[in-house]
Amino acid sequence: MKQNRNNGRPKGKRSNNKNQPHKNPRVEVPEEKEESEFVFGYHAALEALGNDRGNKLFLQEDSSGEKIEKLKAVAKDHAVPVKWVPKQKLDTLSDHGVHQGIVLATTDYEYLTLDQLLEKTESETPFFLILDSLEDPHNFGSILRTADAAGVDGVIIPKHRAVGVTSVVVKASTGAVEHVPIARVTNLSQAVSDLKKAGFWIFGTDMEGTDYRQWNTSGSVALIIGNEGRGMSKGLHKDVDELLTIPMVGHVQSLNAGVAAGLLMYEVYRGRNPKP
Repeated sequence: MKQNRNNGRPKGKRSNNKNQPHKNPRVEVPEEKEESEFVFGYHAALEALGNDRGNKLFLQEDSSGEKIEKLKAVAKDHAVPVKWVPKQKLDTLSDHGVHQGIVLATTDYEYLTLDQLLEKTESETPFFLILDSLEDPHNFGSILRTADAAGVDGVIIPKHRAVGVTSVVVKASTGAVEHVPIARVTNLSQAVSDLKKAGFWIFGTDMEGTDYRQWNTSGSVALIIGNEGRGMSKGLHKDVDELLTIPMVGHVQSLNAGVAAGLLMYEVYRGRNPKP
């Protein structure tokens, strides 16, 4: 890790006994081709529905409760059909993830361009996170969750050789992916150059650098978090204004990328939101 800077449920079979009552009938929507993009779990599905990214909501048959009723209501508000299916169906749709009886078919995630991200940002001194070829979807999702909590204004990722927004990322972020703007760029070095022209200070992470507790977090800031195993790419080292390091007194050589990113994001938060 591197881091520096200057200034219907199924209806079932029909009974031949016409007097036999139906048990908990549900209305199924007509069959249609299933989409290839899915998010699963209550929070991820709720946030995606609220962000108008839902196509069809799959609920486990016989499921009930306050959360199910809320999902149904939100789906209705956004004109998203609901289908009741067996657990095995949800297991397949979620690739055997922890779906909590809830899977939502969605539209593709729409990334921003860097220009769109800059235009969308309302802060006069924005804080962006640049993820340099992150590969673990759980790390990405965890970072997005922390980014939302710490008030990060946007995340920038490369288009190639890096994890994008997948169902696992959405699940790990507990829906934060719907609130943190994500720009995807072809070339990170060019993106860094463009950010500098826009007045940003660029910081990287490294085993040798300025102690992050001495970091001047004022102004427009972009922080680069490197790959889980390789750290920050050599090509980006020459582009940063300052490298930051997190002191470690144990025996391991580096921190998990998500943990390091979390510490540094909250250092920015602390610097910009002093304790009363």
